[in-house]
Amino acid sequence: MNGGSVLPARPIEEAVRHFEAVFGVRDLDSDLLQLALTHRSYAYENGGIPTNERLEFLGDTVLAVSISALLYRNYPQLPEGQLAPMRASVVSMKGLAEVAARLGDGGVGPFVLLGKGEERDGGREKASILADATEALLGALYLQYGPLEADRVVRQFFAPMIREAAGQGAALDWKTSLQEFTADNGLGVPRYWVTETGPDHAKEFTAWAVVAGEEFPEGIGSSKKDAEHQAAQFAWEILAKRLGVTDGNG
Repeated sequence: MNGGSVLPARPIEEAVRHFEAVFGVRDLDSDLLQLALTHRSYAYENGGIPTNERLEFLGDTVLAVSISALLYRNYPQLPEGQLAPMRASVVSMKGLAEVAARLGDGGVGPFVLLGKGEERDGGREKASILADATEALLGALYLQYGPLEADRVVRQFFAPMIREAAGQGAALDWKTSLQEFTADNGLGVPRYWVTETGPDHAKEFTAWAVVAGEEFPEGIGSSKKDAEHQAAQFAWEILAKRLGVTDGNG
């Protein structure tokens, strides 16, 4: 988009028709929908009107609860230590942006209200903006139609991602989850340092995860891989709690 023509958001009437069809609902509240699609850059340029950030906050919780319940029901054999990174993989910024692109022809991007600068910078294609708008839409659905309808929409669009993630080993990998989490929250790439003790036949490995210069509690295992994974889990849990994130997507 950079250097080309900049197209404004499509009219709210078109957005209503689009998302009613996508979500399978009727009489979608146009004011609530417009709020869900209002990025802070647009709000700033239009006199400080409300942004979609509060709806995003609500949608983040709606999504976390629905995905957690879906994982609990569908994967009874998996312990919490595997369910948490699996959830984080699905509801990461990358995952949300992928869902945003599948919400009807053209996805969410053409309908987001952006400021002129964000328009010029290709904001309609930015994963962070698309992810935030998707969570805000879920918040809007929850407010207008209630938790059961919001949960239905989450299951419709996220269940395929969960099955895909379950089929890939990466979804159960704490190191992968930590790397996605730190990327989503602007914390850089995690580093690890490892020590080992004991004889060759009975070595014990200790690993520490380092994020943005901060060292987190050590993980211990009978292999370097196990120790690093435990260290990544500790770092993920501490950072998620600190940042007030329950799903790892920031």
